[in-house]
Amino acid sequence: MRLLALAVSVSLVTLATACGANGQDETVRPVGDPVESRRANGANQQPAFAGQTRAPGVRTEAALAHTVVAAGLEHPWGLALLPDGRWLVTERPGRLRIISAGGAVGEPISGLPAVDARGQGGLLDVVIGPTFARDRLIYWSYAEARAGGNATSVARGRLSDDGTQVEAVQVIFRALPVYDGDKHFGSSLAFDGAGHLFITLGERSDRPMRPQAQDLGSHMGKVIRINADGTVPADNPFAGRAGALPEIWSLGHRNIQGVAVAPDGAVWTIEHGTRGGDELNRPEAGKNYGWPVIAYGVEYSGGTINEGITAREGMEQPVYYWDPVIAPGGMTFYDGAMFPGWRGNLLVAGLKEKHIARLVLDGDRVVGEERLLTGLGERIRDVAVAADGAVWAITDEADGKLVRLAAAN
Repeated sequence: MRLLALAVSVSLVTLATACGANGQDETVRPVGDPVESRRANGANQQPAFAGQTRAPGVRTEAALAHTVVAAGLEHPWGLALLPDGRWLVTERPGRLRIISAGGAVGEPISGLPAVDARGQGGLLDVVIGPTFARDRLIYWSYAEARAGGNATSVARGRLSDDGTQVEAVQVIFRALPVYDGDKHFGSSLAFDGAGHLFITLGERSDRPMRPQAQDLGSHMGKVIRINADGTVPADNPFAGRAGALPEIWSLGHRNIQGVAVAPDGAVWTIEHGTRGGDELNRPEAGKNYGWPVIAYGVEYSGGTINEGITAREGMEQPVYYWDPVIAPGGMTFYDGAMFPGWRGNLLVAGLKEKHIARLVLDGDRVVGEERLLTGLGERIRDVAVAADGAVWAITDEADGKLVRLAAAN
């Protein structure tokens, strides 16, 4: 497929009434009705607390424009900003490229291990290491073929000075058990301020695998926390417990494809539900987030999920959920100068509903929601913020795009 470098402004939209929270310098003023008005699939389910779903709709006063910077990418999945303003972009079939802010698309970077690019598998997320300025280490996750099937793995390597290859590649984490399937690999990556790497994993989707999200002897359906070299932090919640894998941070997740570390150091994740039940969580060490015992929404077939319950003692509630789903991909916290009223907000890529969800937070609660980039009409896979405060996104399409969303001139 021919790769196209583009710099064409394809949309200009003006949105009314500024809003914000968390000490933002725009007025905190929801405009009213939630952005979601469709009937919930779990029609008889009730949220556990006010505002857990369908937060008031909010709108941004600024005029926004989006520009397609590059196209011709094959199902791009992960997006990471290099210090020089260029972007690392993964393509699920197994290619990693550098794309300039002006849209110049580089050739595939050599040296990556083979990926198992079946179904939802392939080359997944990519992040810049916390010591990149010194060692040029980058980290990526991928579906790896193994004896008997496949599973999610994470590797790291040195990005060469000319950006054409990764060197001294090491696989620093391999999820277990191996399973012969093609769904729910996760997998998003984020470093915290202390240099710990958080890895999110799906439970592999199929009914026989679902219970492993509750099994401490399995990595499936877990948030993982390791050191940058793959070793296990001594203060991990299950380190030293018989029968538990020491890398596990939290359990009871379905398919987490987004993770972000907040300015205060808290870890936030977002995961796919079935028909309803996409969840935003703030996973804490050792806690259980319920899947598949409790869940919002219903099965794809329309029936109840297990017992059809949404709460149980000892299991955590999501901070927020969507029903119907938006099918969330990656996410990031906004902290830029271009939109000061968005500072502290979460930006969430929406695949099924083809937008970026801007979530206004007040502490650990969602108090407003806006849908951005709706005019593009493509599945938004990942989202990031550039040094100037513009928002960048990639679209999960056969002709995938790198898009910049910014204040209109």
